[in-house]
Amino acid sequence: MDLIFEKSVKGRRGYENPACDVDVVAEVPVNLKRKEDCAWPELSELDVVRHFTSLSQRNYAIDTQFYPLGSCTMKYNPKFTETACQTPGLADLHPLLPQLKQGEKHAQGALELMYELEQWLAEITGLDYFTMQPLAGAHGELTGVMMMAAYHKARGNKKKYIIVPDSAHGTNPATASIAGYDIISIPSDRDGSMDMEILKQHVTDEVAGLMLTCPNTHGVFNSNVDEIAKLIHSVDGIMYYDGANLNAILGRCRPGDLGFDVMHINTHKTFTTPHGGGGPGAGPVGVNKKLEPFLPISRVVKKEDGTFALNYNYPDSIGYISSFYGNFGLLVRAFAYIVMAGQEGLKAVSDHAVLNANYIRAKLKDTFHLEFDRICMHESVFSAKHQAACGVHAVDIAKYLIDQGMHPPTVYFPLTVKEAVMIEPTETESKQTMDLFVKAMKEVDHLSQEGQTDFSNLPQTTPVTRPDEVRAARELNTNFFELRGHIT
Repeated sequence: MDLIFEKSVKGRRGYENPACDVDVVAEVPVNLKRKEDCAWPELSELDVVRHFTSLSQRNYAIDTQFYPLGSCTMKYNPKFTETACQTPGLADLHPLLPQLKQGEKHAQGALELMYELEQWLAEITGLDYFTMQPLAGAHGELTGVMMMAAYHKARGNKKKYIIVPDSAHGTNPATASIAGYDIISIPSDRDGSMDMEILKQHVTDEVAGLMLTCPNTHGVFNSNVDEIAKLIHSVDGIMYYDGANLNAILGRCRPGDLGFDVMHINTHKTFTTPHGGGGPGAGPVGVNKKLEPFLPISRVVKKEDGTFALNYNYPDSIGYISSFYGNFGLLVRAFAYIVMAGQEGLKAVSDHAVLNANYIRAKLKDTFHLEFDRICMHESVFSAKHQAACGVHAVDIAKYLIDQGMHPPTVYFPLTVKEAVMIEPTETESKQTMDLFVKAMKEVDHLSQEGQTDFSNLPQTTPVTRPDEVRAARELNTNFFELRGHIT
């Protein structure tokens, strides 16, 4: 596909701006003025419409094909929630409105929505309070660990370490490190859970807390979670729940009831807000009563007269962690989704997520090596080591699936599984779609055994086939015009 600049024809016009009657240029400082005119492409209206329509059709999305990418749970974006967040009374509010004199009364609906969403998330998770401010799951993680640090500082605790299992969500070690802690990594046992005996050896008075993804990235629910919580609490440590895999247990058990003190929720993974593309995001953080004083400001409160307001009077708060009140439009989507699903619907999410993952596990366990051969939760982790022995690696399988019209599952993660292929069909996919995926995976295995198919030049159905990813990382060049002749 040619660039829009390459489609340009001198003199062609789709629209002409009226002449400007203000000398704008005279007001621009000399050092900010362009030294030469910008070379805008010249096209007709039809050229522009066709170009960007064609470009949009090259995007891969849940609206077009199957998306079994593991560790990024929900892909479903119902159009109802998109409509809800575009309601003029919510979409058109200025973020400064509640801070203006008499402005709060004009934002009562938005404030009530955030207040109610906090109550609902608290009920769903078994925690007591939530902040809606974090702008992504990783941002929520950092917010949670900052509150852990504030808790220990307030109590005069001298804490140095945060424990992170090797099966945890990938951002956990980075988050803890950014917050100033050293990391203790605990390996997994043969069942895919954190090794309890090794954990016990590392729990000391210097441990600030433990970050647990439950179920973990092996798709395994840790049955020792109650014992782990008691162990960490015995040294006044904090139990952190990574909400990345929350929809595997949604409506079935609550992190707060399992002994967790703080958690974040990835709304794009559990409550259907859009996923990927660089944002926007939302990562609400919930805490129990002992961490409540440290929640970020401002907080939405309900007054005695039944109206809602923003309260900044929390002297032990960690302060502001984002501008305004978070990404409000995504919170509206999450609110609308919970309303649409209801209590039984949210339970059905986890039921179908777990059922679908185990269907894939059962169908492929005789074809691909199953590292942890047990009932899984919402995702199953295979190894392509048998296929790799024939020269077909996990990355080759991923590229093959693209040509079959399917998004690849996660490959080479978790790092604990060699040639890992992490498959998460999600709760919204049908048996027919999963059967097509299983068929494609078995075809890959058959082709690998035959040894007659060249996987190195796949995919063939995309604008870019097989880039040299190692070279791209080592020789970064973002100038597309220079690269154009080197991409096949």
